[in-house]
Amino acid sequence: MHFNDGVVPEAYRKYTATRVFFILLLGLCLAVALVISVSLGAANIALRDVLGSLLGFSVPPRVDAIIWNIRLPQALAAVVSGAGLAVAGAAMQSILRNPLGSPFTLGISHAAAFGAALSVMVLGGGMMTSTSVGAVTITSPFLTTGTAFGFSLLAAFVIIGISRMRGATPEVMVLTGVALGALFSAGTMFLQFFADDVQLAAIVFWSFGDTARASWNELGLLCAVTACCVVFFMTQSWNYNAIDTGDETAMGLGVRVSRVRVMGMLAASLLTAVIISFLGIIGFVGLVVPHMVRRIIGGDNRFLLPASVVGGALLLLVSDTAARLVLAPHVLPVSVLTAFMGAPAFLWLIVKGYKR
Repeated sequence: MHFNDGVVPEAYRKYTATRVFFILLLGLCLAVALVISVSLGAANIALRDVLGSLLGFSVPPRVDAIIWNIRLPQALAAVVSGAGLAVAGAAMQSILRNPLGSPFTLGISHAAAFGAALSVMVLGGGMMTSTSVGAVTITSPFLTTGTAFGFSLLAAFVIIGISRMRGATPEVMVLTGVALGALFSAGTMFLQFFADDVQLAAIVFWSFGDTARASWNELGLLCAVTACCVVFFMTQSWNYNAIDTGDETAMGLGVRVSRVRVMGMLAASLLTAVIISFLGIIGFVGLVVPHMVRRIIGGDNRFLLPASVVGGALLLLVSDTAARLVLAPHVLPVSVLTAFMGAPAFLWLIVKGYKR
């Protein structure tokens, strides 16, 4: 069969340009949302003052302090954690060929939360407080992150083992995640049972995902780990596309499926553990965002992964801003709002799956 020269390349250029334009549009929306988010709160700040402070111009010292010490670290924490959770969810959905895959639905978030709680309460990785800033201050981030990573890795290997069983369906894997989530939640409650009143209140409050806990020091580690994992996932996009077609097809194309799957789950577990050890559990972002993006630009991981990064950052930033305003001057943890939004979306995905 003969193809007219230029027809396929032109169609491919249009295909690529449309998806790149969508990602750039999301990036522009994210930049605008970041400026607006920093301006809104208990004390509203004019947009010109926000832009002036961010660009290094002279603004009132009080405004400058609010922006750089409170608002900007929280907004950037929402951006980084949203991007990390979303790209981890997108990668896991491809790696496991499971449309309901995400760190939250597969129990990895709960495993990481148990590891972080164990480190904070038993191993001395954190200091319990009862302040308005946060209930837990991480004094040993590497110990806490390492413990959270270890338990999330344990959950990830259980998921991988189940996925390799003959006849394992997405439903079976989700049920496994539910069981793991219940197991590690029970472990966290076991720790709470032996805590004193202050520790109990602190660890319960800490379990609510809240971006306000991140300072510039935590942001440095969050950004470094997220950037490394995003780059890793992007380098594997072709392999993930191959796995999406089936393990046998991927192996026929030369993809080492088992290695790619294990390395991807390792990266997703590390990213989830770092985010949760500092911010607490933030659910459903990794589940909902990849599906929203996939419905618009398709499932090509070369574009799906970066679009999920930007889309996750935008969704969590907007959610965090709304959570900060809905009960002002009181601040609602962003995990509460994402759960209210994500649970109906999760149910819709389940119903849609059974209709197929």
